[in-house]
Amino acid sequence: MAPKTRTLEAIDAEIAETKAALKDVHGTQTEVYARIVGYYRAVRNWNKGKRDEFDSRKMFVYDDPVTYTANEESSKSAIAETAAPANTIAMPSANENALHYEFFMRRTCPNCPPVKNYMEEITMSGLQIDVDTDAGLQEAAAKGVFAAPTVIFYDAKNNEIGRAHNVEELSAILEPVAEAV
Repeated sequence: MAPKTRTLEAIDAEIAETKAALKDVHGTQTEVYARIVGYYRAVRNWNKGKRDEFDSRKMFVYDDPVTYTANEESSKSAIAETAAPANTIAMPSANENALHYEFFMRRTCPNCPPVKNYMEEITMSGLQIDVDTDAGLQEAAAKGVFAAPTVIFYDAKNNEIGRAHNVEELSAILEPVAEAV
């Protein structure tokens, strides 16, 4: 079977036709849902007063009391060492220096504070990475982190051994380690 040949003029005509079609492309209206009086409903169906109230809402920003340490490299400024309190879960002495974690979080994330509090209760070295910063976002992208909170656990050779996104998943991963004590 011989390949179909096209002339340069036919290809240019197809390109011109496609460009003309792309100029006439229109998107569809996005449906925005928000909570009103206890349930979610499309904002366009709200009465005028509630729509005005919705337009004046502000995004809640959680001011994280953790201070971030500035490292020599400016790209690492969003990453801070977290120190564990003395009265926490004890890890086996052989694994104490071996296991470590990276905690990817956002300041505006409503699910991050419980995970952060849980991670502060364990004796394990780790990093807290704010993905709202450029450096933190790049680090998350490099590790395949698509949601906050995410905690990645590593062994002594920096091999990933587990991921968790909430306190329940953290408990499931860390309870076997605590029972081994």
